[in-house]
Amino acid sequence: MLRTIDLRGRVLTPTDLSAAVPRAAAARDEAFATAARIVHDVAGRGEAALREQAERFDGVTGHAIRVPQAHLDEALADLDLDVRRALEEAIARVRRASEAQVPPPVVTEIAPGARVEQRWRPVQRVGVYVPGGKAVYPSSVVMNVVPAHVAGVAEVALASPPQRDHGGRVHPVILAAARLLEVTEVYAMGGAGAIGAYAYGVDGIGLAPVDVISGPGNNFVALAKRVVAGRVGTDSEAGATEILIVADDSAQPRWVAADLVSQAEHDEQAAAVLVTASEELAHAVAVEVEALATGTEHRERVSQALVGPQSAIVLVDDLATATAFSNAYAPEHLELHLRDPRVDDFVNAGAVFVGDHSPVSLGDYLAGSNHVLPTGGQARYASGLSASTFLRPQQVIAYDRDALAQVQDDIVALSTAEALPAHGAAVTTRFDAASAP
Repeated sequence: MLRTIDLRGRVLTPTDLSAAVPRAAAARDEAFATAARIVHDVAGRGEAALREQAERFDGVTGHAIRVPQAHLDEALADLDLDVRRALEEAIARVRRASEAQVPPPVVTEIAPGARVEQRWRPVQRVGVYVPGGKAVYPSSVVMNVVPAHVAGVAEVALASPPQRDHGGRVHPVILAAARLLEVTEVYAMGGAGAIGAYAYGVDGIGLAPVDVISGPGNNFVALAKRVVAGRVGTDSEAGATEILIVADDSAQPRWVAADLVSQAEHDEQAAAVLVTASEELAHAVAVEVEALATGTEHRERVSQALVGPQSAIVLVDDLATATAFSNAYAPEHLELHLRDPRVDDFVNAGAVFVGDHSPVSLGDYLAGSNHVLPTGGQARYASGLSASTFLRPQQVIAYDRDALAQVQDDIVALSTAEALPAHGAAVTTRFDAASAP
């Protein structure tokens, strides 16, 4: 079911490794063009475009796009008690980890009377996106809303696709999770259109533009963020999920296979990759993957994900090459099933799961870490969602007269060198007798 990429016996340059990474590039290119059309349609036609998209993509018409408070209250009242308990535990754990992500203000005394304060200010308004297509993700409500609240964001809006099976409402478990977190501004809208609505606002439904958009989704959602980047802030492009497992012959084949299948369960675009120097492990995992995939509930989508160009078993000569491959891939989720994990060597990953008992599923729900992570290789330069996603570093400068006088001549020298004499004059005028107060 999983194809094999054999890189053994070759001297691999960084370019070779990047070329060997399994990606569904064509699908992403097509998704970007489609996402751009959808976003611009919402920007131009607002509510009418959202309703047409709901009918086309979700099979829903005539629904309330702005969710009434009564729907939120009803969903929480009807929530299964076991699910509520699990959500409350997840909220507590993610809140605890998120609180550690807020930097304290720092004041630096540059010189007597010269102070620079570094402080972190939250954005005013955030638009959270929660997927709701092939699966339901109340956990994503937690992962987005809790860090925003911890950061001090004043306004949090939430969007999730309308569900045909629920009369055009957002899925009730998602509504219940929003209600648990006291989110009252909720919209039944999905996909790239929801991202466009957040970026441009939709007057007809009372949706004001947001400052930052966050949340996972499929490739259309991820690439819609790229379309609106610059108009609004966005988190990383958390698109179709990825798991890369680096394993040696000490790994348990069935556990490795179970973790690959668990991520393939998300959708047909999901990527599941094993990298190993053990041919025996590779064979054993392939056998286990096929057995698990054919027996799982969502076997059709799992099978499509596993046979897609984005999934593979990669055979390498040694752990050093496996590490280099992983860093070239820069996976969303990285699992290390190794005798000696050497975590510090794996520099590019959204989140790293170490050891036999730290599966990605743990991070999806209750590890306390955040499951909204960069995909498509963006972990080379982007980070997962955290409280810092919603914070901006701001510098506050306060100099007194003596402190400014100390650097007056240097400011004049530099402003003269840059042919900006008025810059220097803005300082020297403060010391002219004629302009003294």
